[in-house]
Formats: sequence, structure tokens, C-alpha cells
Amino acid sequence: MPVDRAGRFHQGAAGRLRRLIYAYPRHAYLRAKYGGALPFSIAKSLPKLLVIVAIAVVAVDARAAQAPSAEKPVAAYAFTFDTLLADAKRRAGAPYAPQRSSLPAVLDKLSPEQYRSIQFNPDAGIWRAEELPFRLELLRARQNLQSTVTVSIVENGMATDIVPTPGMFEMAPALPAQLGKVSLPLSGFRLRSHINSKKIWDEFLVFQGASYFRAVAQNLLYGLSARGLAINTAEPSGEEFPVFTHFWIEQPGKHANSIVIYALLESESATGAYRFTVQPGVETLTDVDLTLFPRSEIRVVGIAPLTSMFLFDETNRGRLDDYRPEVHDSDGLMIESRSGERIFRQLANPIKLQVSSFTTEAPQGFGLVQRSREQSDFQDFDARYERRPSAWVEPQGEWGAGGVELVEIPSGRETNDNVVAFWRPVQPLVPGHPAHFAYRIIWCAEPAQPKSLGKTVATRSGASLDGKRRVFLLDFVGAGEKVDGLHLDLSASAGKISNATLMSNSALHGLRASFDVDPRDAELIELRLRIMRGDRPVTETWLYRWTSS
Repeated sequence: MPVDRAGRFHQGAAGRLRRLIYAYPRHAYLRAKYGGALPFSIAKSLPKLLVIVAIAVVAVDARAAQAPSAEKPVAAYAFTFDTLLADAKRRAGAPYAPQRSSLPAVLDKLSPEQYRSIQFNPDAGIWRAEELPFRLELLRARQNLQSTVTVSIVENGMATDIVPTPGMFEMAPALPAQLGKVSLPLSGFRLRSHINSKKIWDEFLVFQGASYFRAVAQNLLYGLSARGLAINTAEPSGEEFPVFTHFWIEQPGKHANSIVIYALLESESATGAYRFTVQPGVETLTDVDLTLFPRSEIRVVGIAPLTSMFLFDETNRGRLDDYRPEVHDSDGLMIESRSGERIFRQLANPIKLQVSSFTTEAPQGFGLVQRSREQSDFQDFDARYERRPSAWVEPQGEWGAGGVELVEIPSGRETNDNVVAFWRPVQPLVPGHPAHFAYRIIWCAEPAQPKSLGKTVATRSGASLDGKRRVFLLDFVGAGEKVDGLHLDLSASAGKISNATLMSNSALHGLRASFDVDPRDAELIELRLRIMRGDRPVTETWLYRWTSS
């Protein structure tokens, strides 16, 4: 946010006052510690210090004189995961009552540019003044407000709700002075830690909007998102978007390498109690433990849903007029089946909505991955798609019968998330029967691959010279480059395959497979290929859905 030099000085003085308050003994109310007004009992014991610093702040920032007077401190209350489970179960027994939120009048009158200029003040970061390995920052609600969230801190089994105050946010001098008296509603939060440098507090996790959250690992940028729950995705009746309405965040210890977040989920069809244990680093690990309490029968439910964007790559480059070779956050769905088969399904941006299902039982893992890792793959210095993370889900415990489902939605804009992947149980969720699931999400450059198994690094497709067939070229690495003793295991659900060839690709120190497909009258063809040595696969199984449109 652009501010003049005087404006920066004002923020620095206010920040110094907050740091002095934070440094005072720990019996200070949590509300004061998180940016609220200092309780009178504390102020009384620090008359000289506070008067001197407060006068300095008033002298450099007239708006501070208009700040609201101290209010009663927020009461702490006992909190555990068990109390959250009980609350979610209780709520499921009552009809859904969606939030009816609205912005304060002075905020509703701001222009979009003015509203975007209001940002969280880093000096008000929770735990900033304490020697803790994590920092928490609050996110104001969006101007097109649909719902707000409550964020609470848990310390020694006691929770305190954070009440946002004007001092928590930076505001340009040109904004109305009344904003200094307005409490901004919240839409979520973000967490920072040292994952790339001990000198920099990197943002590594954000929860914001419905049940969405995103994370990054070392040297990566934000890309795809995860969700708490998906309901009726791609159904004609329309998708239902559950919402996290309340978060409780445990204060970490001084030597903690992970942080624990609890969340209450609500929707028309269900409530849920969630516990996230997040450990940032070279790979960022998110362990999720959840119990759902259905309000009504849910037939199409998505567990561990991932959401991403795929606009185009070499397989559909000709459809879109763009200077870049590829545009996507993810380029494939990866699955490790219960039997150990590794599957890579190339993503698509179809003309019509596509839904695909894989496996009949819970896999060892699945995820949306980004394999294009060179800047030259995208030629986009701003978006840096080559640094977007992959997300790999590992189910914990018994999930029962079901399948990994992939939804691909037509899109003409890279700002639209048009790919969704999740686990869909065979049995519907029904009221009176809580459903428990646990899993780990690994945010990384790419999920680990067995060293003995080659992987697909490029898929290319185009018309044959006579225009009657589709030509496919696949490049594999990790299985060597010698073709002696190898053969293709290749099949198509329709049409006719011809000219199947396997050759060495010395440029990649790998292998290249190529083949033609004559669709004939088929409108959809499922293609499957892997490279074999005898009856043993030496590469993962490549899958592709071709459509006539």
C-alpha cells in the first residue's frame, strides 16, 4: 500500500506502543495482546510508560485520538477437540441457519480500490513480539461480503476470540477518518514462518473463503487449493459450498515445528469438526482429522478435495490464442492404487463438462501435480507457473469402497479454477451416522516416485498429415534410454491404433513412445499406455481421454 513517509512513521510509533504492551507480564488480557484496547487494570500499573508513549503516538497520528475507548475484555472459555466435536454434532440436529453478514456502512461506501488498500498491519501480527516460530495475521472480509469468520487463540486449554480493531489494519490517509472507529469483519487468516530463510517470515498457509485453504513449501508459490469438503460437485442440481465459520489456533511452543488449527464447518447438508496439524518446510505437511455430521442424506460427497486450474498445454495449444506455450497450475492427476500401480492422467480443458472415476477402493495416494518445471515451459515471468506446488493426499485408516473422481470444467480464463479431484465414497452419508476421515496432504514440487519407475514428462498431440488420425508423442524419464527388451502395453476403448513405436530420446536420457489413433465414429476414447519389460512395468501408466469436440 503506497503511503507517505509521515504515514510510515505513524505506523512505526503505534507498533512500538504495541510492542511495549506485549512485553508487559503475561497476565495481560489476550485481547490487549492481539491488538485490542489495553484493559484499565494494566494501564493503572503502567501510568508513566503508557502516558509518555501514548502522547508520542497522538502527536504523530491524529487519528489515534479518535480510537474507540476500552471495552470489556473478551472472556476465555475451555476448548478441546472434543468440545468442538460435541458442538458440531449439536448443530447438525438443528436446521441450517446461514450467516447474514453485512459490512459496516462506512466500509460499504468505499470504492473497490479504497477497500483493497486496507491491509493487515504486520506490526499487529499475533506472536510477533514473542519468540515463537510462527506468526498469525488476520484477513479482512472481502467487499462482496458473503460470510465472516471468527478466529480464536487456544492457550493451555483456554480459548479467547480475537476481536478485530482498527489498529490491526493499515489505512491510507485519504480514507475517511471514521474508519478509525470501525471494527473490520474477518474472512480468514494466514500463517508465516521461516521456510526459505531465517531472516524472512514467509507466508506458507492461508484459510480464506468457504472451506478453501492453500499452502506452499520451500521455494514454491501459491497455486492449487484444498477444501474441507465438496458436496454435489458437477451435479445438475448445483454444487453446495460448505463454509468454515470458526477457527481455533493453538499457540505454539518456542521450539514447535508444527501448528494446530481447529475449524467448525457448516452447510445446509452437514456440519463438521476439523483438526489440521501443519508442518511447513521443504515439504509442507498437513494432517487432517475430521468428523462429519450429516443433516440430510448426501449422495455426492468429496473427501480431501483439491481444486486447480488447467487452461492449455501441448495437447490443446491450438484452441487458444496465447503467446505462452502452457498455462496451468497443475498438469496431471496422479494416483497410486491399492495394488501399487502408479497412474498419471493428463489433465484437459474440455469443450463439455467431463467427470472421470478411477479405482474402486481407497488408493494409497492421489493428487494434482505440476510436472512442467522449466521457465521455458510457460514463458511467463509474472505468473511463474513452474513454481506452483503439487498436492498429494495420503488416506489414513480405512476409507471403505469408493473412487477418485476427477471433474474437468470448460474454461477460457486462467483466473478460473476448473479442475477438481476428490475421493467419493460409494455409500452416501446419512443423518445420525457420523463419518470420520483422516489423511495427510503433502504440498511439494512433486510427490516421490519409485526410482525404478519411469514417469511421463511430456504429452503432445496433433493431426496426422492426412488429417484422418490423431498422433500422440509421449516422453518418459527414469526408465533409462535403451529400448532393448522393452515393449508398449497400449490400448484404446474405441477407434483403431496404428504406428505404435518406442524409441530412445537421448536429449532427455529417456524414452519416447508414439502412436496414431483413428477415431472412426467414436466421440470419446480412453487411451492407456505403459512401457513394459516382459510382464513388469518400467513406467507409470499414462491415461488420456480424447474427445471429438
